[in-house]
Amino acid sequence: MNLVSLLTKWQTGPFSLAALTVVICLGVAYLVGVRRLASRGRRWSPLRTLSFLLGVLAVVVGLCSGVAYYSNRVFYVHAVQHVILMNGAAILFALGGPMTLWLQASGRPLQTRLLRLLNSKTFEIITFPVLVASVSYVVMIVYFLSPLYIFSEQHEPFLDFVNAGIIFSGCLYWWPVVGLDPSRWKLSFPAKLGYLATGIPVTTFLGLGLISTTTSIDPAIHTLADTHAGGGALWVLSELFTLGAMGAVLVQLMHSEEREAARYDRRMMHEEANLQREADLAAQRSAREASQLQ
Repeated sequence: MNLVSLLTKWQTGPFSLAALTVVICLGVAYLVGVRRLASRGRRWSPLRTLSFLLGVLAVVVGLCSGVAYYSNRVFYVHAVQHVILMNGAAILFALGGPMTLWLQASGRPLQTRLLRLLNSKTFEIITFPVLVASVSYVVMIVYFLSPLYIFSEQHEPFLDFVNAGIIFSGCLYWWPVVGLDPSRWKLSFPAKLGYLATGIPVTTFLGLGLISTTTSIDPAIHTLADTHAGGGALWVLSELFTLGAMGAVLVQLMHSEEREAARYDRRMMHEEANLQREADLAAQRSAREASQLQ
């Protein structure tokens, strides 16, 4: 495996082509929404647009490029692919705020359907942060530390299902932390940090489990050294994303406190102005009353 192979081994299988078609359609729909807003004289953040399109690119790299080709042959590439889909693409999609864009840019019928979906009981349940995090952690541990991984390598349709599920669960996982779209579950900044912190021991346990194993994750395909390298990549990259997200939450918290302090200062200045105005009016009334008595 080398850089040239990673760049040239593009996949043309049914799942890769389907994934390519879906994400390109999503990207086009996103750009159409941005254009519709612009035609109405409303500006959409270019950074959000860039984020969503980079998310599309991340999915294409993860499922259609040489990364997908080598993911079944080199375990540490599979680990990198997992992180790209679970963290990279999902975070970029969440930062793009696609639901907010389509709610603002679409006509009334689509707005109604989207709002019905966002406010449905089913959507409320599947986006419950505790449930999302628990299922994500359990599935990840079971998949990598049980024979399920070997089963997925031997049954390509199941592997395709796993990859699609990784993207979906990643989007649900990162939505309450970095997402800009409306959600039933609004986490406070301390809750976001706690939510992220729960993943650290999980990825540590998983990474150490793979690094310390004495047998390959799939002896028929992967070497023991490859298994150890994959475990290290999965552990380190996952922790980097978590720590980066924590840093972003802390920055958001500081900005929130600054905005709150600015609002407090404006409120105090407004109240002082009102008090001063009332004092001036009282003084004027007293002056008029005094002049009338004279």
